[in-house]
Amino acid sequence: MAKKTTRKKAAAPKKKKVAVPWQPSAALVFRARAILRRLVKAHPDWGPTLEFTTPFELLVATILAAQAQDEHINRVTRRLFVKYRRPADYVAVPVTELEVDVHETGFFRMKAKAIRTASEQLLAEFGGEVPGTMEDLVRLRGVGRKTASIVLGNAFGVPAVAVDRHVARVADRLRLVGAKGKDATEFSLRALYQKKDWVKATWCLVLHGRRICTPTPKCWVCPINDLCPYPKKTTDPDAPALRRMLPRRASPRPSRSR
Repeated sequence: MAKKTTRKKAAAPKKKKVAVPWQPSAALVFRARAILRRLVKAHPDWGPTLEFTTPFELLVATILAAQAQDEHINRVTRRLFVKYRRPADYVAVPVTELEVDVHETGFFRMKAKAIRTASEQLLAEFGGEVPGTMEDLVRLRGVGRKTASIVLGNAFGVPAVAVDRHVARVADRLRLVGAKGKDATEFSLRALYQKKDWVKATWCLVLHGRRICTPTPKCWVCPINDLCPYPKKTTDPDAPALRRMLPRRASPRPSRSR
């Protein structure tokens, strides 16, 4: 007797998960934009803090600025950009010489290798010019979305949100992050603000994180304190000392009854 053969049903193709853009509530958008208006007034000097004259200089400066203060990087690049003007200049010198030139920035071997490799890529793939798209910029060694966004927004005038440690900290404390997954802070801020304000929002949050909303925040002088839901707000540590220095008021003497 012939055995019946059972055919296995072909497995249904898996449905691809489509990322749904985060839609913030109207109340959150209102609060976020109120925050930005105040931060613009509090930090009227908002804007790029790295010195540059070309997109390539900004790219190099941003790579060097990792784990370093921008003021220190500016002191280094004032000398560096006199010696190295184009990608070919970074490729032409021995890597040990480049390491010496960027030694003061910290992590100098990693940074020298990143700049040199990125320069080689620019020469080989982009004719020695810095590309003006996110897709092309992140192909370069040492360039992630943060660095690419800084270059796009400040060298090319392309709306972009750059998330460094200050932006991430401030946005988290302000409860502005609602998107999920990788680069959640970036995409949350993009949803909350208009494109024309993306670069402005980036720098206002950066400066606020550097000056006021530091790892231990100065909440008592914060211009957006009443708009911030952060539960661990701080008070002025000098307030008790100041109160002790103030002259005490003499207590009124009780009147004698006759």
